[in-house]
Amino acid sequence: MHQSTHAPLAHWRAGHGPIAHSAETAARVDALFGALVDTGRLADRDTGYALLAAADRLACTAMNVVAHMTYARRIDLEGRALDADDFKPVPEGHTGGALNMVPAFVGYLLANALSGHTRSWLMGQGHCAAAIEATNALTGDVSPAQAGRYDRSADGLARLITDFYSFAIGADGRPAVPLGSHAGPNTAGAISEGGYLGFAGLQYVHMPLPGERLVAFLSDGAFEEQRGSDWTPRWWRAEDCGFAVPVMILNGRRIEQRTQIGQAGGAGWLAEDVRNNGFAPLIVDGRDPAAIAWGILTADAMLEAFAADPAHRYPAALPYVIAETDKGFGFPGAGTNAAHNLPLGGNPHRDAAMRAVFNEGAAALFVPPAELDDALHTLANHETQQRVRESQHPLAHRHPDAPALPEPQWDAAQARGCAMHALDEWFIALVDANPDLRVRVGNPDELASNQMGGTLLRLKHRVNVPEAGVAESLHGAVITALNEEAVAAAATGNKGGLNLIVSYEAFAVKMLGMLRQEIIFARRQKELGQVPGWLSVPLVVTSHTWENAKNEQSHQDPTIGEALLGEMSDTSRVLFPVDGNTAVAALRAVYGGRGEIACLVISKRELPNRFDAAGAQALMAKGAGHVAGDPATAAVQFVAIGAYQLEEAMQAHQHLARAGHASCVTAIIEPGRLRIPRDDIEAAFVLDDAALTGLFPPGLPRVLISHTRPEPMLGVLRRLDDGPAKTRALGYISRGGTFAVPGMLFANRCTWAHAVDAAAAVAGWSRDAVLDADARRALDGTGTPADLRLPMSGA
Repeated sequence: MHQSTHAPLAHWRAGHGPIAHSAETAARVDALFGALVDTGRLADRDTGYALLAAADRLACTAMNVVAHMTYARRIDLEGRALDADDFKPVPEGHTGGALNMVPAFVGYLLANALSGHTRSWLMGQGHCAAAIEATNALTGDVSPAQAGRYDRSADGLARLITDFYSFAIGADGRPAVPLGSHAGPNTAGAISEGGYLGFAGLQYVHMPLPGERLVAFLSDGAFEEQRGSDWTPRWWRAEDCGFAVPVMILNGRRIEQRTQIGQAGGAGWLAEDVRNNGFAPLIVDGRDPAAIAWGILTADAMLEAFAADPAHRYPAALPYVIAETDKGFGFPGAGTNAAHNLPLGGNPHRDAAMRAVFNEGAAALFVPPAELDDALHTLANHETQQRVRESQHPLAHRHPDAPALPEPQWDAAQARGCAMHALDEWFIALVDANPDLRVRVGNPDELASNQMGGTLLRLKHRVNVPEAGVAESLHGAVITALNEEAVAAAATGNKGGLNLIVSYEAFAVKMLGMLRQEIIFARRQKELGQVPGWLSVPLVVTSHTWENAKNEQSHQDPTIGEALLGEMSDTSRVLFPVDGNTAVAALRAVYGGRGEIACLVISKRELPNRFDAAGAQALMAKGAGHVAGDPATAAVQFVAIGAYQLEEAMQAHQHLARAGHASCVTAIIEPGRLRIPRDDIEAAFVLDDAALTGLFPPGLPRVLISHTRPEPMLGVLRRLDDGPAKTRALGYISRGGTFAVPGMLFANRCTWAHAVDAAAAVAGWSRDAVLDADARRALDGTGTPADLRLPMSGA
């Protein structure tokens, strides 16, 4: 090790409070500094050790603030003990994890300050937000909403501390303070709430673009909650990916017990596990910011060396930093289950003994104000290094150029065609028209069988060793794995590019948590005036409930669309194209938007094109449009939501016409455009009353035929509902099995005959006048489905 008697080295080696530096960390840092000085990235070793000592003091102060955020109402900047009234009557906070995140996040800041690069950051354990908020308040790198409210003054920190878990709510029903229990858009630099544990581990490798660097903080509890992050070496390529460095905070505990990693053998076991999955583990002291910074910079150097080697071969042995620590390190109660939330054995507001324990723990973390000011000044070298502050990292401000949206090859009206095939052709044209946008297609398994064979041949499965004669490539853009969350992560992580997810409808439900994480974060950004800039991501669900009739009921499930319709429709869009032209119009419209997740429910079988080019685009503009008949002269209106539902509605309309009754058929492609808005943002998205009544005249009897279950769709379309005497809704009633498509329609009472029967009820006709005896018996269960002249044995 380099010997030095210089004061900066001795100052750092002395540590501060609970932070100490092992001989291993000291040797690693000394070697690192030698490399940094040799390459000109660091002026000299003294400068480096000054930065390390400053990081210790920032980390101790931030841990102190975190503990106060849980228990106290203020912090004494001179280090004096707090009295009973200085404590919260009801403490709250995910304290242990947040305490662990402080050295990690400060280590990230330190790595940036040492290297002159502002890396992006991602925190999977969003409940540890107090660590980020405390550190940001101390460094002054806060969000616009927090500016002037939180800083390192006594008053600024008191506001931060009292706002934390204040449960403050405004008259509009929204949070009244710019601080939550988890990371949010008001957390400077945050890009994810991190409330769904495990998803950051799936997304991080797909996030940075070439030339960018990312540090992803991961949770050992999440490691066992969501598998798939161990596939990262299958996806990373130096040619189209930035540097992505995972930092696993290995504290060994969940809420009530040790993690499985902790039970199996700790850091050594995890290192062997990740090594077997293609990583190169680096075990560091997670209690020491210097050790974390060494891990990040060493990992970066490993990736740089690999990328620079012209003979490099995949899979790359990707660095994996394991930051070993104790849950709640730095404060009393560390290493216990209690550390997860409230590490003390009682409440300092009421318990004098616990008050003494708290004040003793705070005193051990105390940094004199002048010393803290010097430390913060030392770390704030952004201007000198000509780099942005951490809140301005690239991933936090994604805004790729608007894509070129090529004119589709529209099909003629009434011609039969496959909607998925039309979508496939247009998507290829979109990719070709936007060569500067990195493409990611999330595919659980069957892209070709879902009629996107052209996309597969154009983009290919990404694999480490391509198989001859198969659509595979080392640099393929199709991310394929039998894990719905993992492939959806490829698209939601690639916010600097162009994305698509394709799945069976029934199994897309497994993606719901990940999609909802994106939706709620983006929607909150909109509410705060921070319109997200990433290109909207479509989820195409096909092989859907009705055309998966040949499989059992596990494959027959419209839940994904129903669930996403529960979110705010301006951000969570759900569309039901009815033919090839409307499918392409819908996908094209989605890519014209930003910050949206859009679920498109599309048939993969051949059906008639009910809309021409102009009609398809008009349908998208309003969310609904007429297909047949005239509402002004109709006695009943069939409202179809879905391709097969439209075909049944058309048959019902034609049947009534033969019986001498006028009806009309209207298709809804985007139900969320017609709903009762729940706030001003959604109100700007939905159709106004005049446009709605033009499509759906008040008082006209209606029969809804929905792809989904009828009840949730009735709720969304409440503005169309004139009550049970005038409105009936048909749809999936959770019946299924191994059927043909007509059998699936019959089982769920959604055939043309069921629609006619419902129309008779709301229009006041005798069913005998509109349905013959055979049809009535079939509907009543005394005849057979064949009496409706349905081809029950075929598709």
